[in-house]
Order: sequence, then C-alpha cells, then structure tokens
Amino acid sequence: MVTGMSLLSAMLVAMAPIAPMLPDTAASYIEPGQDYAGYQAWRAGNPQLAAEIDAYFAYLDAAGVGSVVQRWQLLRTASDWRKCGQPAYEVPPRTLWPGIVNTLRYVAEAVVPAIGEVEVLSSYRNPYLNSCAGGSARSVHRSNIALDVVPRYPFERGELMNRLCTVHARYGRRYDAGFGFYVGLRFHVDAWKYRIWGVSEAEGGRQCGIALERREAARIDQY
Repeated sequence: MVTGMSLLSAMLVAMAPIAPMLPDTAASYIEPGQDYAGYQAWRAGNPQLAAEIDAYFAYLDAAGVGSVVQRWQLLRTASDWRKCGQPAYEVPPRTLWPGIVNTLRYVAEAVVPAIGEVEVLSSYRNPYLNSCAGGSARSVHRSNIALDVVPRYPFERGELMNRLCTVHARYGRRYDAGFGFYVGLRFHVDAWKYRIWGVSEAEGGRQCGIALERREAARIDQY
C-alpha cells in the first residue's frame, strides 16, 4: 500500500522538469573505434598488451595523477589514426612515461578548477602518426608530454578561450605550460615550455591580451 507521503513524493518527482542532457563536446572529434567501446575492443584484441597497459596506469597512480582524466583516454593516439593506418590506441614507450606527469598535474591544479572535467582526444603519438596527422616535427606529443583535450561542458568558444587565457596568464610560467587553441573547443596543453598560440584578444577578451603580453615579456627576459 502506498502511504500519503510516498504518493506525494512520487507526484513531485513526476512533475519535476527533466534536465536537458548536455551535448557531447567530444563527439565531433571522435569516430567509432576511438570511443570507449573501441578501447575495450582494442584491449581485448591485444591481450599481450594488458600487462603493459596496467603497468602504465599503475605508474600514473603512483605519481598521483591516475585520476585526473579517464585514464584509458591517455592511450588515444590522433584523430587521423584511421586515415594514417595507425592504431586508435597505443601505450607509450616506458622511457616516455614520466613526460605526462607534470602535464596532468597542471591540468588537475589549474585547468580543471577553471573549466571542469576534460576529455582527452590525443596524447602520445608515434613519430610516423604524428607526421601523417600534420603534427610538427618538434611536437611534444611524440615525447608523451602533450594532450589535446576538450571541456566536458559545452562552453561558448570565446568564454572557454577567456578562461584558459586567464589560467595561462596566472599559472603558465610556473608550470612551463604550453597552451594552444584549435578548432571549436579543442585545445592543446603541455608542461614542457612556456608558450601560447591560437588565441586573440578579439575572440577571447582582455585576459587573452594579458596572457600574450606576459608570454612576450617572458620571451624578452630570456635574452
């Protein structure tokens, strides 16, 4: 028998507005095969890699950065993996594992507090894939230092750029952070060298002007 209170609760739940689902900000960058189902299929189809995958994840956990992002995403290679005939996922060589640690710390301590959870679109790229995908020969994706990501929240592009410019202006030099803005909401982050590209004050507001000015001042200081 339904009590008066439970009936009232049921009526309130039924009358409550349904919150709209937020759009998937990564959808336009990820094709089937590089989604979570694709990761599971790749892992199941390569049982010889299981120990190495688990060792990499354990290494990140021991470094205190294993939960900054969904760690399976750290094995995503490049958006052009299929066109280039390369795997959608790859475990970096062990010698390169330390490279991503400071980048993940920067994401956790500076980026996520400003924009919320992010999804990794591209991390380590082997030299051939990096070249085929149009990456620079000096790209730190080759060294497992860089991430291309999107925010999980569907910001307007200008607002996202403004927030990230604020982060870079405040913390970029401290972390030796590289920050670049690409198409849509996709952006690059690393903790290798202090630099910034792909932003403008016209699009991202005064904070982007400040970030560019501080980077230029740092460049002059280096001479």
